[in-house]
Amino acid sequence: MRRRWYGRDTGLALRMFFVMFLLAAVYLLFMAVLWAAGLDFFTLAVVAALMLGAQYFLSDKLVLWSVGAREVDRSQAPELHALVERLATMADLPKPRIAVVETSVPNAFATGRNPKNSVIAVTTSLLQRLDPLEVEAVLAHELTHVRNRDVAVITIASFFATVAQFVLRFSMFGGYGARGRRGRDGQSIIIVYLASLAVWLISFFLIRALSRYREYAADRGSAIITGAPSHLAAALLKISGAMQRIPQRDLREVEGANAFFIVPALGGSSIMELFATHPSLEKRLARLKLMEQEMEDAA
Repeated sequence: MRRRWYGRDTGLALRMFFVMFLLAAVYLLFMAVLWAAGLDFFTLAVVAALMLGAQYFLSDKLVLWSVGAREVDRSQAPELHALVERLATMADLPKPRIAVVETSVPNAFATGRNPKNSVIAVTTSLLQRLDPLEVEAVLAHELTHVRNRDVAVITIASFFATVAQFVLRFSMFGGYGARGRRGRDGQSIIIVYLASLAVWLISFFLIRALSRYREYAADRGSAIITGAPSHLAAALLKISGAMQRIPQRDLREVEGANAFFIVPALGGSSIMELFATHPSLEKRLARLKLMEQEMEDAA
């Protein structure tokens, strides 16, 4: 049975739109500065596009490889396949491929450039530590990432940040191409360097804000698909609590997928939320509790 998509979080949608608008404005200004300074923007854009294109089309393979995940078929994990298939039907999605990571870190993630080329990966520890309803809620969260095409959104949002990073490196050595003499003087190099640094820094924070908003949206999607926000809340509490007891060596082995995980594989709370790709646990739980109240009131 397909799940009716429950209402809209207008505030969340507006915040995501505002962040994308700010990114677009920053990038347009950046292009104008590079053009005025005589920089050969086309060459840098092509290089950045090739790199991000490779990341976009190979994201599933790269992330799976980084954590040692292996794809499993129905005969190897029949219950997991049946659960993902049922949830995908409820979310009106094609069934993604499924992978398992042998690790003591309880976690899960989704990757792939679109719903037809997506992979849902879970760790063996997650399947062992969570009860079936909590696993269902986690998988629904990851399927919402697939539904919302979050890998594609973040990749596109990162494009000009990658260009700025290239320009920053080249301008430090004066090694960028230019349209004529005015692109080679010292003043232009300083302007390009400062503009690139500013764009990279602003993009860093805006892209992380966008990532946090998309985690909220995936939490919301999980609550809608399962009809039980409390199941995801319980799963998040278990995963976060277990993370504090995982050896640092095990956490380091999977840290390459932290941006994708439902909860980053970090052993402490020292990272400020401003720098984080995920919202704080407290804020996520508060939103889920509010949504549960809204669902009860609407019932």
